[in-house]
Amino acid sequence: MKKGLVIIGLVLLSASVHAQVALDSVGRKADYVKSILGRSEKIVNGLNLTSDYTRKNVVNIVCNRYFYLSDCEDKLKGDALQAELYRHHFEFAAALGNYLSDKEIEAVKDGMTYGVVPKTYQAYQDMIPSLKENEKLQILNWLKEAREFAVDAGTSKAKHGWFGKYKGRINNWLSQRGYDLNKEREGWNKRIAAQKK
Repeated sequence: MKKGLVIIGLVLLSASVHAQVALDSVGRKADYVKSILGRSEKIVNGLNLTSDYTRKNVVNIVCNRYFYLSDCEDKLKGDALQAELYRHHFEFAAALGNYLSDKEIEAVKDGMTYGVVPKTYQAYQDMIPSLKENEKLQILNWLKEAREFAVDAGTSKAKHGWFGKYKGRINNWLSQRGYDLNKEREGWNKRIAAQKK
């Protein structure tokens, strides 16, 4: 009896995890849905998923997240908006987790935030080759923290605003640790110019 209940439970759990994710497009303008679908497909295509079923579900999850963010921006402002986004922040990664690995989820978040984390992290390493490993890790952690806020931002400007805020924090922290950022940036520009020649 117990064995039968366990099997039924596993079947139900498997069915719920692998249920088709519906696209929340009802009542939305066709051009808007098409635009969001195109944006989401571009992000998901970068994952090179081999299963069409998985790909379709992930595309719908990403689309639905964009729809949700747009709805929130339309209805709420200020603290009420931030509270609503915080309450539902973790649902997105959890939904993606039914279909993707942690690395793939990070790639989706990077896609939704214009790849700012890997680009900026690389830029800091190129600008300051003498960064210690613990300093690199702190920079990466702050950039990923910024990305968590940026993923929930409704506009490109707001997304970049979060990264700008955290870059300021990183720059202040590096200055406090004795790095002359103007000098480091100047040296970096010279290295870039030399490589072009």
